[in-house]
Order: sequence, then structure tokens, then C-alpha cells
Amino acid sequence: MNKPHSLYIGLMSGTSLDGIDAVLAKIGADGKASTLEAVSTPFSPELRKALFELQSPGSNELHREKQAGNALALAYAEAVNQLLKKAGLQPFDITAIGAHGQTIRHQPHLGEMAYTHQTLNPSLLAERTGIDVIADFRSRDLAAGGHGAPLVPAFHAQQFVSSENIAILNIGGIANLTLLPNNGEVTGFDTGPGNMLMDAWVHEHQGNAFDENGQWALQGKVNETLLAKMLDDSFFIKSPPKSTGRDDFHLAWLQEKLVNENYLCEDVQATLLHLTAHSVLEALQHHAPQTQKLIVCGGGAKNNALMNLLKLKSQSFFKQTLEITTSEPAGIDPQLVEGLAFAWLAWAHKEKRPANLPAVTGAKGPRILGACYPA
Repeated sequence: MNKPHSLYIGLMSGTSLDGIDAVLAKIGADGKASTLEAVSTPFSPELRKALFELQSPGSNELHREKQAGNALALAYAEAVNQLLKKAGLQPFDITAIGAHGQTIRHQPHLGEMAYTHQTLNPSLLAERTGIDVIADFRSRDLAAGGHGAPLVPAFHAQQFVSSENIAILNIGGIANLTLLPNNGEVTGFDTGPGNMLMDAWVHEHQGNAFDENGQWALQGKVNETLLAKMLDDSFFIKSPPKSTGRDDFHLAWLQEKLVNENYLCEDVQATLLHLTAHSVLEALQHHAPQTQKLIVCGGGAKNNALMNLLKLKSQSFFKQTLEITTSEPAGIDPQLVEGLAFAWLAWAHKEKRPANLPAVTGAKGPRILGACYPA
């Protein structure tokens, strides 16, 4: 007999490399999840630097990757301990931890030789927390011919139920859409850069981790020629299923677009802001023109300049009024949606329920995702 609900912890550290979101979730037998508590902890400068450098090939990277995986497990464990203390709980109260790890390579286009790698030492995390850890969620979908990403649309379909044609937009380092039409045919895909290029550019020129509320971007003007050059990337015209990451969009990719030109730095930032908004809306208009409501989550939901630009530009993409809001009215903090999703993915693994959507990832069929590392 199923318990009416169980407690899970979801851990998420995304492509923005800003830190860890740890979410304590109550998940019912029907799969409905709600957040009970949460903590967010920044990466140490050393760990952030190590993870960033692993995004590109380098010397002795096998050793460095294993060391970073250990350091990430220790940072995850500290976040879990803070969360348990805040909630007044003990490790035995938690059924499992869902831990995404940190993606450092994502190569889904290589046929039978396709791979994806999220650095983490899940055994060390289980040892330090005394809680079962479910990790490595992408590999099984990839083995079944899928992209292993995006993973959250199955969770979105479970949580955001509406009689309207809605879409969920997650803006982390990469932006991805989940399309939830009222006919029930769920699809989803990555649309391209979210915060990642904006974060890289502002860090390169101002030393900041991110452009808070898009204030620096607002000081510049969009360069339409540069924007067109960016949108000419082949990724944007690919048909779903499709996924992307730092392997495709990175600072060197941006700098190639700037060669032999003299752009103001703030104009580049403004153009990157428009790149994110334009690529999202163009994809939504192309694949789900009937969408009535767009629900935004992830760190980008807190960028007021980006939210306002989405609302403004949507008027030229859609005939009908597109309502754009965050996940807050649905009772989920936009910053915590992905952390909650990985708690749900751990629940799905424990319940032996498939958690991929073949229509989203391109896999041959539904698969149970993740591997369990017992405490």
C-alpha cells in the first residue's frame, strides 16, 4: 500500500554555474509535488572556476573532473544538511535525494556513440548525508536513442494542468520550452541560450556573475545586424527533438560573431538579451502558435528586463494576446522549479515509473531514469 506522501530532496546546479538549489518536496502517491522548504547556496569561487574550466578540454582533466565531482558532492551534502536543519528533519525522514550533478559534456548527436556527462560523486553524497541518492538521470534516455534532455517536461506536464493552451519556459543557462496544449500532446525542447551568454559577457567585462535585472543590458541598444548573425546559427532552425548546452553556446562562440567589428560592450549585452527573448518567442510561435499563456521559471524569471522584453516582443509574434507570467501564481517559486523537478524524478525512479517523454527527447520509448546509490 502506497503511503499518502513521501519526502524527497531535489538538488539542482545548472549551466549558469551560480550555485545549488536544494528543495524539500512532499510528493503524493499521485505524483503531485509541493515545496516544503528550500535553501540556495552559492558555489565557492574555487568550485565555480573548476567546473567552468571543465566545460572545455584541458590538461589532466580526468583527475580534475574527479576532484570537482567530489567537491560538488561535498557542497551538495552541505546544502542538504542546511535544508534538514531548517526543516527540523533527520536523514531517515527522507526517502531519497535526486541529484542532477553538473553537466560538463553533452553530445547527443553521435548515434550509438552519443554521450552526456554530469560530474558528481553520488556515492560520496550518499555517504555524507545518510540518504539514498538517485543520480545520472540522462544516460538511460540517451541509450534509448534520445537526447537525454530536456528532462523537466514530464514534471511540468504533471504539475501544470490547465484547460488552456499553455507553455512552460525555463530560463536557466539554457532556455527550454514545454508545450502543454489542451489536447494533451506534450512536447518540449531547448530553444537556445538563456542566461548563459549574458552571464559570460558581463563576467568578462564587469566581473559580475550576472546582470542583475538586466540593468547593464538596458544601458545599451540592440544591434540588429549582430542579432541576425547570432540567429543564423544552425541550432535555431533544427527541428525538435533537440537539446544544447555549453558545447554549442559559449564565450568563444560569441567572440566569433564580434570579429572585425567594434561594438560597445553594453550593446552586445543588450543584443544577447534580445537573442534569448527572440529565439524563445520564435520557437514558440513556430511550434505552438495557439499558446495562450507562457509560464516562466528559472533564474531568468527574476530578470525584469528579460520578462518585460518577452511581453513586448510577443506582440509581434502572436496574433492573440499571450499572457506571460511566472510560476509564482501556481504556487512554485520560479527559482525552485528545477530543484523540485529533480525531487520528482527521484520519486519516479523509486516508484519505477518512466519519467522521460519520447516525444520530447526522441527516445525509442518510456524509460525509468537514474541510478540509485543506497545510503
